[in-house]
Amino acid sequence: MARHLRWLALIVTLLGCNVSFAQTSDSLVIAFGAEPTTMDPARYAAGVDLYGVTQSFEQLLRPDASGKLTNWLAESWKLEGTPDKPIIDVHIRPGVKFHNGDPLTSEDFEYSYERLRDPKISRWSFYQESVERFEIIDELHFRIHFKEPDSNYIAGYLQLWAMPKKYIQQVGDDGFVAHPIGTGPWVFKSWKQKQEMTFEANEDYWNKDFRPSVKNLTIKFIPEDFTRVAAYKTGAVDFIDAVPLSALDEFRKMPNTTLGTYRTGNNLNLAFDTHLPDSPFNDVRVRLATAYAIDFDSIIKTVLFGQGQRYAEVAEGGAGYDPTIKPYPYDPKKARLLLAEAGFPRGFDTKCYNLLTPREPNIKEFGEAMYAYLSAVGIRCKVIGLEYAAWLRQGGRASPTPMEGLFPWMFGHGLPGDPSRAWASQLHSYVAGTGWGGASFISDPEIDALIEEAKRTMDPEKRNVILQHIGWLKHERVHSVTTYLPLATFAWRTDKVSYTPWPTPGYWHQMQQLGLKRD
Repeated sequence: MARHLRWLALIVTLLGCNVSFAQTSDSLVIAFGAEPTTMDPARYAAGVDLYGVTQSFEQLLRPDASGKLTNWLAESWKLEGTPDKPIIDVHIRPGVKFHNGDPLTSEDFEYSYERLRDPKISRWSFYQESVERFEIIDELHFRIHFKEPDSNYIAGYLQLWAMPKKYIQQVGDDGFVAHPIGTGPWVFKSWKQKQEMTFEANEDYWNKDFRPSVKNLTIKFIPEDFTRVAAYKTGAVDFIDAVPLSALDEFRKMPNTTLGTYRTGNNLNLAFDTHLPDSPFNDVRVRLATAYAIDFDSIIKTVLFGQGQRYAEVAEGGAGYDPTIKPYPYDPKKARLLLAEAGFPRGFDTKCYNLLTPREPNIKEFGEAMYAYLSAVGIRCKVIGLEYAAWLRQGGRASPTPMEGLFPWMFGHGLPGDPSRAWASQLHSYVAGTGWGGASFISDPEIDALIEEAKRTMDPEKRNVILQHIGWLKHERVHSVTTYLPLATFAWRTDKVSYTPWPTPGYWHQMQQLGLKRD
C-alpha cells in the first residue's frame, strides 16, 4: 500500500497538478475539474464561472440547501405597480458588510444594475432591458421600475449581484478583477491561473447559521481525471468534484469516503442547422428520424455509467414540466422509414460537431456514441471536434462561420429548473443585438410569441401553463432533441470534511457550509 501511494504521489507531481501536500489544522484543500474564467459577477460567461464567483458574491434571493427559494440579501421583497408596468420593491437585509468592512447599501445594487446592463462589461446586458429605472428610497430600500413585465427577472433571483460601488470606483475595474470583494462567506485571497484559488472564511459574515467552519480554503484546478483522483488518494486534497465515471465503483468501495451525486442543472440537447435553407433537417421527418435513431438509454448506461437522466424538454420539478411529454424511444427501423419518406432512402452526409472539453463527464464520448448511432441509420456524420471556447463561438449566431449539420448544445436551467432563459437563447428566433436567439438555429414565430408572452406573464401559474405549451410544441416539432440531464458525483473524506451541498448558484460548487469535523 505504501508503495502504491508513493507511486500515485509521483504521478501527481509528474503530471504537474501543483498540489501541495502541506495542510494546516485549520485548512482544507479541495479540487475542481474546471476553472472559472473570471471572479467578476458582471463578466461571467458560463456556469463554470460561478464556481469562483459564488464563493465571494451573493444575490438578493437564492435556493436554500433543500432547493426552496429564500430571501437572501433581500430581507423582504414584493411585486407592486401595474400589470403593464410592474415594480419590484426590495428591502435589503441590515448589517451586511463587504469584505473590506463597507456596509451594503442600495447604492451598491444600483451600481450593480449599471454594470450588469452595460454591454461593454456584461454578456447578459439584455437581462436588464425591461428595466426602466432604478429608484433608491433609502440606504436599505430600493425599487426596480419596469417598462414592461419581465418574469425572467424573478426567475433569475432578482437578477442583481451585490458589488461594492465605492471600492470599484477607488480601484477601477482592473483592480476589482484582480482583487474582487463581495459579501459572501469566503474572502478572496489569490488566484494562480491554471493552478489554484485561495480564500479565507469571512469572520464578519452576516449569516451565522450557514457559514464555513474552516478558516482557509484552497481550490485546486485539476482538469485531468487521473490526476484529480490521484490527488485524492494520496491525501493531497480531501474533496473532489466530478469523480470520473469509470472510477465510481472504486470510490464506492473506498474506505473513509462519502459520495454525493447531484443533478447539475445543465440541460443538454442536439440542435439542427434549420437556419440554412438547404439543410435536410428542415424536414421534420428528418429531425424525428434523428430522435428515433439514438439509443440514449444504452449510451447513458454504458458511456455515462448511469450518471445521466433522460428527460423531455423540461426536467421534473422545473417550471413548465409536463409529465405527459415523454422522450422519443429508440426505433432505428422507424428512423430509416422516415428518412426514406423525406427523400433520403440512402441517407446523407452531414457535419456533426462534438465538444472535446469535459464540460460534463464523458461529454466527448457521449457525442461520439450519438453520432455512431446516427451513421448506422444513414445520417453519416463527419465529426468535428471543438474545444470549449471554440465550441461556444461556433454555437453563437454571431459566429463568423455558420454552424452546419448537428450541434450538441446545452444551457443551464437551474435547480430545480426554469427553461425561460435557455429557450430565449436557444429556441427563440435570432434577433441581432437583442439577446433573443443568440444561440438559436430555429425560426418558429408561434413559439417566439409564446416565449415573449411567458416573459411578460408575472403570475407563476399562468406562466407555467405557457411554458408547458412551449414544451409541447418544441417536442412535436422536434426543434432539438433533448438528450440527458448530467449527474455529478463529489467525494470527500468522511472523518475530516463537513459539507452541506447547496444547489445553486454554482451547481453544488458553492462552499456555503464547508468545514473540518472536530473531535
